Amino acid sequence: MKLVVSARESIDWIAYLYILPAFLVVGLFHIVPVFTCLSLSLYEDVSIYTSRFVGLANFRQLAVDSQFRDSLVNTLWFVLGTVPTAVVLSLFVAILLDTEIRGRGIYRTIYFLPVITSVAAISLVWKWVYNAEYGLLNHLFGWQGFDWLQQNDGLFLLCSRKLGLGLPAWFPVGPSVAMLAVIALSVWKGLGYNVVIFLAGLQTIPRELYEVARIDGASAWQSFRNVTWPLLTPTTYFILVMTTISSFQVFTQIYMLYDGIPADSARVVVFYLYETAFRSDRLGYASAIAYVLFGIIFALTMVQRRIAGSQVHYQ
Repeated sequence: MKLVVSARESIDWIAYLYILPAFLVVGLFHIVPVFTCLSLSLYEDVSIYTSRFVGLANFRQLAVDSQFRDSLVNTLWFVLGTVPTAVVLSLFVAILLDTEIRGRGIYRTIYFLPVITSVAAISLVWKWVYNAEYGLLNHLFGWQGFDWLQQNDGLFLLCSRKLGLGLPAWFPVGPSVAMLAVIALSVWKGLGYNVVIFLAGLQTIPRELYEVARIDGASAWQSFRNVTWPLLTPTTYFILVMTTISSFQVFTQIYMLYDGIPADSARVVVFYLYETAFRSDRLGYASAIAYVLFGIIFALTMVQRRIAGSQVHYQ
């Protein structure tokens, strides 16, 4: 019996040795930076080499920082524009690709290609699409000279002007045209990933349920509402949470579209964090921004879990 126990113990230690390299990588590049960032957020950078302890002063300063507030508003507009559009559009495409159509595998590959393509490369292509002089978008609409990436006016404000209506002072001006350009790029980039996840969820639904619904005289919409949607809630919940988290962390496409100097209405929280840390050399203040952003994402995820998660049907 002792030999068996010792053999099992040796096997356990060998297993730990196998996971040690992965644990070291995760610890070094994920766990350690989290606590290092928390420590830095309590300090103020006096110079590039020295800093002094200020406690929660960085967090108190964020409460009155107008640039941080504006970047947070821009981020919220990006999330509100990206998440619902990505979920609805990817579900629609997934349902179309789940039907028996010729060349279905080719269509699935085409939709997934942007996912495996570099964000930097895609952003450079879309930068030419939005170009004011030679852009494809202006050529299609006949709006020569319209600079999509530098239009800071809000969408609601522009619509009210076109209609000759006045926008109340308390009413939000909406996301800017520049932000809408970033939203369109981001939705297109992540569409294929969400479509694949939705397709996996659709294929787990028993086809017999659709047959029963058809026999009962249910229409296509009734089948979707009473069969597809309830059984697809776990997949939808996953995509909703993951898309929300990734939308709050948007950075690369904005940096590439604007060559590192975005329009005011396209400056999001992560970009403001980058500017604060690496252009202003204020690592302590940037760390405080990172933790506030983490708190927002965590709180919003908990709200989604409480509201959307309660509507999930696993059976």
